[in-house]
Amino acid sequence: MGKHYGNLQKVKEGKRRYAITPYIPGGFITAEQLIKIGEIVKKYKGVIKITSGQRLLITDLKEEDLEAIWDELDMQPAVKEQNSVKNVEMCPAGYCKRSKYNTISTGMRLARKYQWQSMPCRTKIGVAGCRNACGSVYSKDVGVIADVSGFRVVAGGSSGFHPRLADIIAENLTEKEALELVDRVMICYKEQAEPGEKLGFLIDRIGVEAFKRYSGI
Repeated sequence: MGKHYGNLQKVKEGKRRYAITPYIPGGFITAEQLIKIGEIVKKYKGVIKITSGQRLLITDLKEEDLEAIWDELDMQPAVKEQNSVKNVEMCPAGYCKRSKYNTISTGMRLARKYQWQSMPCRTKIGVAGCRNACGSVYSKDVGVIADVSGFRVVAGGSSGFHPRLADIIAENLTEKEALELVDRVMICYKEQAEPGEKLGFLIDRIGVEAFKRYSGI
């Protein structure tokens, strides 16, 4: 990723093509932003891909156009450095009939605090308003899930090269307690992980009970 936050995608007919990903908090975007993105993509002859991470990937772009595109978008890039919190994914919560708690505000609080924060390895956070855990929360490094009995915090999930189901760290918490536990989990991860080590691999290395103790459980 260069200074214009564009990733090289493919070389087509000898010409390099790049992709960018604007930051869209929680996947919620205004109509005005969506229209602007559409107009800019049309202008620069790009291609839009809706990603699994609740973002819009704009690809098939020319390198020389990237700076102008970012200026016209007037948006932040979703990822600024590889080993960081890449995004906080969340379900519709308050707009969903199955939701047990409106966790949109929970997710936005986590996004404001952790988006772009440096980590030992790339990190994703998931938030869900019920135990259906839409958004694949159990495949995220850290997850917060609401239920009628309270909040559940999970950690260590991954859907990458080595898939791993997240471990349940604590249950029946208040929202405040859940957010405080996420803070301690992040501190533990930063203090105990080796460079480039995913959170789930750290848990496998030291054991889930030791991880809980380090996280103040």
